[in-house]
Amino acid sequence: MKKLLLPLLLVSGLTQAADPLHIDVYRDPYCGCCTAWIDHLKDNGFSVADHIRDDMRSVKQELGVPGELASCHTGVINGQFVEGHVPATDIQRMLEQDNLLGIAVPGMPVGSPGMEIGNRVDAYDVIALDRKKRAKVFASYP
Repeated sequence: MKKLLLPLLLVSGLTQAADPLHIDVYRDPYCGCCTAWIDHLKDNGFSVADHIRDDMRSVKQELGVPGELASCHTGVINGQFVEGHVPATDIQRMLEQDNLLGIAVPGMPVGSPGMEIGNRVDAYDVIALDRKKRAKVFASYP
């Protein structure tokens, strides 16, 4: 019996490790770049619940997203916000840090995930907001 238990535990652990991360995304019904960002998340192993809202301002206020960090859509994962066109790898890094309220890519920089337009790529930063509401650069994309 013990010989069978170890392989079962290993398989069980691998199954749990492969489970996709779940994120809720709130967006305006008429935003095409928001659906492109959702596709980026899915392509990177996320499970996405798409919530269409007419009043995104109230969603952002409810989640504590400061106006200066605002973008067109807002994600929520493990109680943390993800504002705007944040790369999936940065969301995964954020989840390793429990001192953050969330991360954001303010505005809609061309070349960020979901905002790909031809070969143009604008420089942008991913900004982290800690629990004391202090902002700092979390990642830079030149």
